Formats: sequence, C-alpha cells, structure tokens
Amino acid sequence: MEDKERKAISRRHFLGLVGVGAAGAAALSVMGCSPKKNAMYDPAGHHTTPVPTDQMTYRTWPNMDNDRISLLGYGCMRWPMIMDANNRPQGVDQERVNELIDYAIAHGVNYFDTSPAYCMGLSEKATGDALKKYPRESYYIATKLSNFAPQSQTFEGSKAMYENSFKELSTDYIDYYLLHVMGQGGLEPSKRRFIENGMYDFLRKEKEAGRIRHLGFSFHGDQETFDWCMQQHDAGNYPWDFVQIQMNYLDWHHAVGASMTAEYMYNELTKRNIPVVIMEPLLGGRLANIPNHLVARLKQAEPENSVASWAFRFCGSYPNVFCALSGMTYMENLQDNIRSFGPLKELTDEEKEFLFVTADLMQEYPTVPCNQCNYCMPCPYGLDIPGILTHYNRCVNQGYLPESRQDANYREARQAFLVGYDRSVPKLRQADHCTNCNQCSPHCPQMINIPDWMNRIDDFVEKLKQNTL
Repeated sequence: MEDKERKAISRRHFLGLVGVGAAGAAALSVMGCSPKKNAMYDPAGHHTTPVPTDQMTYRTWPNMDNDRISLLGYGCMRWPMIMDANNRPQGVDQERVNELIDYAIAHGVNYFDTSPAYCMGLSEKATGDALKKYPRESYYIATKLSNFAPQSQTFEGSKAMYENSFKELSTDYIDYYLLHVMGQGGLEPSKRRFIENGMYDFLRKEKEAGRIRHLGFSFHGDQETFDWCMQQHDAGNYPWDFVQIQMNYLDWHHAVGASMTAEYMYNELTKRNIPVVIMEPLLGGRLANIPNHLVARLKQAEPENSVASWAFRFCGSYPNVFCALSGMTYMENLQDNIRSFGPLKELTDEEKEFLFVTADLMQEYPTVPCNQCNYCMPCPYGLDIPGILTHYNRCVNQGYLPESRQDANYREARQAFLVGYDRSVPKLRQADHCTNCNQCSPHCPQMINIPDWMNRIDDFVEKLKQNTL
C-alpha cells in the first residue's frame, strides 16, 4: 500500500467510528491546524518582504459620513491572555495588546471591533486603554450590545451594559454599535433581546444625540430572522446603517450552522445598499490551517503568498464590504494580514472559482465547525472546549485518526493523537470531564452539539488508550 493511501482516512469508516451518520456529516465543516505555537491561525508560508506602512486599502460610503475605513479591521475577541500553570486565562496581556495596536495603527489599520463579552469581559477596557493615547478622530470603535444572559436582556440590564461600554472604552461616542448575534435561537428571542424591551428605540435616540454614529447588527441565525430584519429595514421600522455577517469562500456556497449561505446574505444587503462588515473571514483560523494537500494547491497557484491571504483577498473582492475583521493574537498574523490589504489585489473570476473548488474539497473532511469564538466558555466543569475541538480537528486534517490496529499508520497516528492531546489540553480540562450539562451549546453561533462531541471524542480517546479500535 502506498504511503498516501495508508495515511488517508476512510470517510465512511471514520464516520462510523465516531458515530456520525450521513446527515450529521453534511452539517460539518472543515478545520485545519498547525502544530506550531499558534494552533488557531498559522498562515502557511509567511512573506519575507517588508510590511507596507502606507499602502492600506480604505473604503468609504456616503451614507456613513464618508468614514475612511481600513479594509482590514482589528477583531478584539482574541487578545493575548495571561495564562496560569493550568493554561487557564487570568487576564489580558495589556503590554502585548498595546504593542499590537501601536503596530496596526502605524500600518494603516483604523477600525477596532470589540464587545463586552470578549476576553472574559476584559476586551473593551484593554482596547480602550491601548487606543486612548491616540486622537479620538483617528480611529473607529465598534462594540456591541452583548446581552446574552437573561438578567441583561431587560431594558435596565441592556442600558447598563451599553453605558458601561463608554466607561471601558474611555470614549464619549461609539462609531459603530451592533446588536450582537441577532438571530441566535430564532426570531422571537431576538425580538425579546432588542425590540420588545425598548432597547432599539433607545439606541436610535442615542444615535440622534450623537453618542452612536452608526447602528447595525451582527448576525448568526436562520433565514427567517434575517429576512425579517431586511423587511423591517425596507418598511423603515428598523433601518440598519450596516450589518456584520460571517462571510468567506467556504460559507459562500456552503451554509454552515444556518439555513442560508453567505452569498444570500451579501446579495440581500447589497440590494439595499447596506454596507457589510465581515466576521470570520478565516473561519476562526480554519481557512489558514487547511489540510496539507490543499495548502499545496493554493501555494502552487500563489507561491509567494500565505494561505490566509487567499481568504482575505476573497472578502475584499466584493465591493459592498467595507471592513474584514481578523482576530490577530500574534504579530506575525497582523503583519501577514497587512500585506494582504496593503494594497489589496482583488481576485479574478477565475481565482474565485478556484477557491470555490477548494471549498468543495474541504467539505469532504468530517471536522467540527468550531471557530474558537469562546462563547461556550467558561465551562462550569473546567473543560477547555475550544482546545479539545482544535486538537481533534488538527488530527483529522493531518491524518492522525487511525481506522484500526491493522492500519499500517496506526502506531504513528495513535501516538500523535494521544501525545498531542495531553500537550494541548491539560488532563483536568479534557473531554472525559464533561457532565452533559449543556450550558455551552445554546451559546454556540455554529450550533454545535458540544456535549455530544465531547462524548464522541472521549470515547475515541479511550479506544486509542486501550488499543480497542
């Protein structure tokens, strides 16, 4: 048997091993990983050319006061954290945040997107502290009404969250304010969170008073809710200045975690001249950490550019996009992304089709569609849910999920999975500690059944440990 054949995963047999039927497989997306220090995002093949300081691509819209916004926006959900001995986050590493923001501003980035929910509730303050030494008119702040908890969904709780954002960000106005995760749980919960409690009317008055410059929403939900939002905009009941959607070349034709594609949402917004902000252009790093044979495919087409640059060029090639957000934890991520947009080289139609074929090939890999947003965290029982899923997906993409002890690659794959698991996730935070309390799944924008996957992964680990595959 050829080496390539030995390392290949039998899709049907693998799905049987972890208990995923054909219907479940259809709902899964792809996630690649890298064994390097930054498992979330390793843009394969960094550039060695200087990082441009004066070539950032900007876009403006007349209906948004002609704000000149950098096409690369800084997503502040993944600031570097200070970790304890058990790899648990203890706080934001402010020194590194300052360094990253200083570098970003020096290289033309001027849009910073945060939320009260990010980084254990510390992102807004960390972002505000790093930005306050710069003239307020030199950058744009976006933050959100992240009223996920029931006690914060009342008018009083939501208003308190809104007002606290000004304090945390050290500002007296917010450029872009979003109703956060519109559509999660369906239309009725969204109405309760934002409309029926009076918050939307309050925020419109705040906009009229100048404390909010532009009002929009970020979306993770079904088509019914999205269409309702568009209908309300058309009727003038709830007009939106901008909308933030998950858009990338995998989601363009493949609906992941929702009932519609990114193409559908983008086109509906474009029809109404509603500018688009893109979140998850890399799907939480999955489009930068793709299987090796797909890396080779992209590198053959563009040897000098990173794998991640393809995803960013895709986003920037659509004219109704005014900003593509990236959660850049490491300096090399920031530098690589600045190169992608400084200046942007738009994709040709042929290159877009090339990426769509690549996306179709990715769909063959039965991985868990985790974007490492950390909305499922903290787990009340200490599990590192994103870490567990990241390691699992990494091994899928690298061929380290053996079929059986008869597999010629079994010993290597078994060792790689188990050793890597212990290194990536402390034992007390692994999947075997899941109690199926399901406090995590309702918060997942990708609609992953997290306890089910924890049980499947734990069962697979036990089989590997006992050599019973």
